[in-house]
Amino acid sequence: MEPVVPHEITRELTQILSNLVLGDNEIRSNAEKAVNERLASTPDLYLLALAQFAISSDTDVMRSFSLVLLRRLLFRPVPQSSFYSLTAPRLTLYDHLSTPALQTLEKLLLHSLINEANESVRRKAVDTVADVANQGMGRGRPWHTLQVVGFGMAGAGTTTTTTGTGTTGSLRESAYTLFSLSPLLISDLSPDAVVGLLLRGLRDPESLDVRYAAVRASVGYLQGAEGNELGRVVSLGNVGAGGKPPSPTHALHLHLSALTPLASSHPALFLPHLAGLLSFLPTLVLPLSDPGMTPRPKGRGESFVGSSGFSYYDADEEEQEQEQEEERQALRLAALEFMLSLSSSPTTPQSTISSTWISLIVRACLEGMAEIDEENPFGVPGGLAGWLNADPSTSSSAENDSPPALYEQSLDRIACAMGGRAVLPPAFQYIPSMLVSYDWRARHAGLMAIAAIGEGTGKVMVSELGKIVELVVPMFQDSHPRVRYAACQCVGQLCTDLEEIIQDQYHQQLFSVLIPALEDPEPRVHSHSAAALINFCEGVEKDTLVPYLDPIVERLLRLLNPAGNQAEVKRYVQEQAITTLAMVADASETVFVKHYATIMPLLLNVLRNADGPEYRRMRVKAMECAGLIAIAVGRDTFRPDANTLVELLIRIQKSPIDPQDTQLSHYLMGTWAKICQAMGVEFEPYLPVVMPDLLTTASAKADVSVYDDEDGKVEEREGWETVNMDGQTLGIRTSAIEEKCQAFETMVIYASTLQGRYAPYLTQSLEVALPALRFYFHDGVREACAMLIPMLIQAGHLSNTLTNQMVSATLHQLINVISDEHDASFLASLFKAFTDCIKVLGGPSTCLSSEYHDGIIEATKRQLQTIAQKRRAREAGHANGLDEDDREDLALLEEMEDFALDDMARMLRMLDPNHELLVAVGSVKDLGMNKYLSGEEDE
Repeated sequence: MEPVVPHEITRELTQILSNLVLGDNEIRSNAEKAVNERLASTPDLYLLALAQFAISSDTDVMRSFSLVLLRRLLFRPVPQSSFYSLTAPRLTLYDHLSTPALQTLEKLLLHSLINEANESVRRKAVDTVADVANQGMGRGRPWHTLQVVGFGMAGAGTTTTTTGTGTTGSLRESAYTLFSLSPLLISDLSPDAVVGLLLRGLRDPESLDVRYAAVRASVGYLQGAEGNELGRVVSLGNVGAGGKPPSPTHALHLHLSALTPLASSHPALFLPHLAGLLSFLPTLVLPLSDPGMTPRPKGRGESFVGSSGFSYYDADEEEQEQEQEEERQALRLAALEFMLSLSSSPTTPQSTISSTWISLIVRACLEGMAEIDEENPFGVPGGLAGWLNADPSTSSSAENDSPPALYEQSLDRIACAMGGRAVLPPAFQYIPSMLVSYDWRARHAGLMAIAAIGEGTGKVMVSELGKIVELVVPMFQDSHPRVRYAACQCVGQLCTDLEEIIQDQYHQQLFSVLIPALEDPEPRVHSHSAAALINFCEGVEKDTLVPYLDPIVERLLRLLNPAGNQAEVKRYVQEQAITTLAMVADASETVFVKHYATIMPLLLNVLRNADGPEYRRMRVKAMECAGLIAIAVGRDTFRPDANTLVELLIRIQKSPIDPQDTQLSHYLMGTWAKICQAMGVEFEPYLPVVMPDLLTTASAKADVSVYDDEDGKVEEREGWETVNMDGQTLGIRTSAIEEKCQAFETMVIYASTLQGRYAPYLTQSLEVALPALRFYFHDGVREACAMLIPMLIQAGHLSNTLTNQMVSATLHQLINVISDEHDASFLASLFKAFTDCIKVLGGPSTCLSSEYHDGIIEATKRQLQTIAQKRRAREAGHANGLDEDDREDLALLEEMEDFALDDMARMLRMLDPNHELLVAVGSVKDLGMNKYLSGEEDE
């Protein structure tokens, strides 16, 4: 292709790109600066030069690099001004290119796509071309030539000879990959033409890669197809569903993974083929050799049954076998994920999923859960000894990513999707025999399975709970520590999923095994027993817990402060013991007084001496526990130690900030709040200590980053959440926002506890709380502020420090936010806040001027009209049939609106018991869909 830019520009760009890939930071930085300068002055010229370089460079690396760089630069936002709005559209270099430049750019990219011989570079060309096509079509610029070229590549001959531009097979693969990345290229064509194109790729006789690319293209097309088109292209739904697939290979794993999103979004395409799928899926999701529920050693693909002794392998054979096993495992998980996605899709009628299908999923999950690698259990090397010596807090991520854990998560998902009537029968067809198996891995899997299905099957499991408890309780005496650990996990999870029911009916049986387990010889087991007690205490009545309080506390104290060699004590065990003591104290309340004198000195000693970074977690756990115990025992018992605890907290608060200690501020804030609740008005002298940091945290702005990544993939950062807004990828530092929310919640505690004594901080608190009513990044912040504002008004009223300016600012902001609010749930909180403020100030006749009276009435009318319009629109939609899958969401939304209407009515009655708008409120409430949701019909 003839050069499109002057030779000197190409030469200069060659040097710049060469410098960009060098390892020298200074050279690379200067090259980046040069690129930015050239683009700022003549973007057309240098972007075209970059595209030309992707064709003309004689090295694969530089052609590939130039394509990646071109893609990144084309769609990098161009700063428009110093002011940046999150909602304003951002222009890119692509938007600044002239029409002739765009046309030339497209020709260069097509040349690269068609003629590139290197497979790796060709993939970069496909990615770049797809991105340019998508961005162009999103701006109303279709690329018709690309459509024609793509069809031509898809129809390239099926010979495997090299044409000088790569094999024809690679051209076909590139074409279908392009269609998968940019489905809009074919979405406007006739369904018959598209089906013909895609079926040709799906049946490609020579290349698995082409067939895989065609699968992804078919999925992309079907996901974007309109409902009336699906019937015409339903034959594409037969991909992988109409018969037995090829032998288990890496390609089949990829094909199933590609089909899985379609199974979730359009299950109707697969439901007619469930019988055909069941003809081969068992061979994929179950182990190769399947004599029953006997677990197999990982990496062997055969059961213990029928083994003929030892076999010896050389290193190459071992490595090859390991690779094969990893491929088999990946295929099993991919097939299982496909089945789960199809079963749990919101649009899949449960009645269409057969018991055989569900039983297969359940059995596959149980089999996989039992396949623990004894030499490297859950990613922890060293066998059983390695697992026993590992700190649970540092090994949990490896456990959660292990294959047995993935099968466990799958079992949880099918239970939540299908419910107890469907899942419990097949699960307990196998679980009882697993619990008596000679192999500890089967016993472990059986217990973990009960824990996994509790949430989804709880409503049905309740009727069989006694039998399940009888199965689980003996497992606390198992000879293997991993099984005893699983028994603790099982009981703890059931206490959460069946909260109050299991605690009320089976507390005697469960305490009889949980309490002795606190003295298990293995630290990981007795620590996990302590953790299970937390779950138990969260749903237990105080009277149920009290008879067991003494033996629980005695054993927890021995874990926290054991006799003998302190060097042998596991720190994570002590941390868990402290956490469990806090929960036990909270659940037992004042009864815990008898243990206060023993426990509080230990906690104060931890806070006094645990200074090193290795004690971070223990220190914050001790803070939390001390605060909860102070609340439980009451002010009089806590008073002698209050000053000591406060001084220790002040010392910790003033110590140099450790950037690695990300939890300290959260726990400090929470502990100060607990001490305030425990001390009551006696906490007032400590307000100057806590309020400056609290107000600073409450006034913090949202930390938002705008990402510019050419792949749309953003590296995950701890404490950050990624959201898409108006085509932009935003990163929001959620850790800071959560602290902001906690700060306002803590101010609520201070203001409600101290009331008039909170007055010195009234002005500053209002200054941060009133604007935060519009803090849309976090609903919790807004709710806490709506709760706090009436308390602040009351504090000022009681202390005679409330000014007319404060009242005016408060009522003005509340009325404005009420008028603009779209969230029905928060609207209820706003009306309640306004009503509470008026009541505190002496009622409407005392404090509500005509300006604010008229303002709140106008805001109320506006909200009444908005809610009425929404409800009329829903009723109109009901005439066309109510989507059953949306019934629960719709009922919840109407319930939130009813709460808002109720609080609106209370506010109006406060203004005038016979206010004319009360009739309108009732009329709007009658417009609701609840009569349809509950099965009533129009008369």
